[in-house]
Amino acid sequence: MDAIQKLYEVCKVSLSEKGPLSSEAIAKVHAVLDKITASDVGLQCESQAARVWQSPKALSRKRVFPSSPAIRYRHIYECKSFSVGIFCMPASSIIPLHNHPGMTVLSKVLYGRVHVKSYDWIDKAEPLNLLKVRPAKVVRDGEMSAPCGAMVLHPEEGGNIHAFKAITPCAILDILTPPYSSEGGRHCSYFRRCPKSDPSGILLNRTKGSEFVWLEEYQPRDSFVIRRDLYTGPALKL
Repeated sequence: MDAIQKLYEVCKVSLSEKGPLSSEAIAKVHAVLDKITASDVGLQCESQAARVWQSPKALSRKRVFPSSPAIRYRHIYECKSFSVGIFCMPASSIIPLHNHPGMTVLSKVLYGRVHVKSYDWIDKAEPLNLLKVRPAKVVRDGEMSAPCGAMVLHPEEGGNIHAFKAITPCAILDILTPPYSSEGGRHCSYFRRCPKSDPSGILLNRTKGSEFVWLEEYQPRDSFVIRRDLYTGPALKL
């Protein structure tokens, strides 16, 4: 069985319209995703080129990647319970800070190097008002390089609000459960940091000394584009 087929099969029995069936179920998906490689999804040429991107031989390899600066999304599968797809990012491209409301996300860097910054809301009990500036604590702020393990973001912890910046050309395989849905009220919103102080130190105490920031919703510039691209890996047997 192809590796991507195995991933589909475990997702089908482990994920529901309400997300993972259990912590054991998400662990099973995580274990299979951890073993997925770029060659399993038709990205072997891009993976090889990314490995030598910063070497003297890289100039002859850059033709492997599209000349367009646009980020490309290779759709693999989607149903009401989960979606599977790959973001292919050119070097220096950025996916701005965005959220996954009520969703669990599993991400795996397939090739290249990417900087990840992620946050969780501090006041989780407060009703979500995207027009309001809200405090969030930093969960992750560092680089990830393939090969590496998969990340898991939960609805309220693990860095559900995150941003990616490609250090080299890179690809990230994403599983969303449940996927974004207008009908389900799961919209993708984008955020940015805004200046605000905490003179009383209350938030610093609540985050136990962790770094925190203030985030506000905004609309990314028109230059931020994600184009649909053709998935070239093994076809799924549904």
